[in-house]
Amino acid sequence: MSANPNDITAKYTSLQHELEEHVIARQKLETQLQENKIVQDEFETLKEDSQVYKLTGNVLLPVEQDEAKSNVLKRLEFINTEIKRCEDNIKSKQTQLEQLRSEIIKLQASQSPQA
Repeated sequence: MSANPNDITAKYTSLQHELEEHVIARQKLETQLQENKIVQDEFETLKEDSQVYKLTGNVLLPVEQDEAKSNVLKRLEFINTEIKRCEDNIKSKQTQLEQLRSEIIKLQASQSPQA
């Protein structure tokens, strides 16, 4: 396989950037997960007759406690699914980077003068 070293290097750099974006997205999802877990823990300490409010724009609107709990559970499920998808993407990019790294090393070895 006679690939252009510049093309492979450019692709490697591009993949590194994509990997970095996936890692940042994963970190943001983890933050959201922790925030929603805190909300879920708060719900567990509430009495059944406690009023729950939802911030919509700059207005607090009353919401049924069961509905609010359900919404948080759905958000937690969604975030966990997104984290899994993000981790799969990270693994895929890491594998692709390893393959390109190997190609780059082989190209460099084949281009170096033989003694």
